[in-house]
Amino acid sequence: MTTCTSTGMPEDGVQSPGYSAASDMLLLARLLQFSDSTLPVGSFAFSNGLESAVQTGVVTCPEDLLQFVEVVLRQAAHMDGVAALHAHRAISRGDFAAVLEADQALWDSRIGAEQHMMLARMGKKLAELALRFDEFPVVRQWLAAIRDNATPGCFPVGQALALAHLGATEAQVFVVHQYSVAAMMLSAAVRLMRIDHLDTQRILFVVQNRAPGDYEDVRELSLDEMSGFAPVFDVLVAHHVKAHVRLFMN
Repeated sequence: MTTCTSTGMPEDGVQSPGYSAASDMLLLARLLQFSDSTLPVGSFAFSNGLESAVQTGVVTCPEDLLQFVEVVLRQAAHMDGVAALHAHRAISRGDFAAVLEADQALWDSRIGAEQHMMLARMGKKLAELALRFDEFPVVRQWLAAIRDNATPGCFPVGQALALAHLGATEAQVFVVHQYSVAAMMLSAAVRLMRIDHLDTQRILFVVQNRAPGDYEDVRELSLDEMSGFAPVFDVLVAHHVKAHVRLFMN
């Protein structure tokens, strides 16, 4: 019996009747676009705790940066990633109320006004951008709920909705989100540290090794099981609120 991949292409490389190389290529192109660090959703304005980590000496060199990004990615997987997976599954079965539940659950699990600002600003910007690309009916419905203050509009949920519309699997949604978190922080690192793009690209390459394992760790978690135990990160988030010199919004 031949086993097929999530794209419809059998693992042995023999094309199945329902497989379309063109549609698979187009999906890959769209996934690359939505994971591009130049996507204008405002990620350039946020460092996700890295600014305070550099200011307080927690991160001083490339190896420190690698470890810090991995901590944040693990936290993101167990919070943002769980919400994104639930939102993807909800929209796949046509349950918009469950999308809003995932959105609110993630909002409630994140601590601090600056974290909320990042989630909401990037989420709304992503929704507005997606609607310039295509109709995205569910994204339009979600954006209307944001504007009516019926849902917070968290960025990972917006990613799940837009990518589900394009035909992405939940695993692909998870990878795109985790990549975007790492890329955002490493872009900030170039502006905060004595580090070059060669080092940040090496770190990005290394931390992507986490994606399959992190996905397996969280794919069965319920919304109630979202957690982000990272005390140093939480302290740095609090530190940034009262920092005298700030380049980033968080």
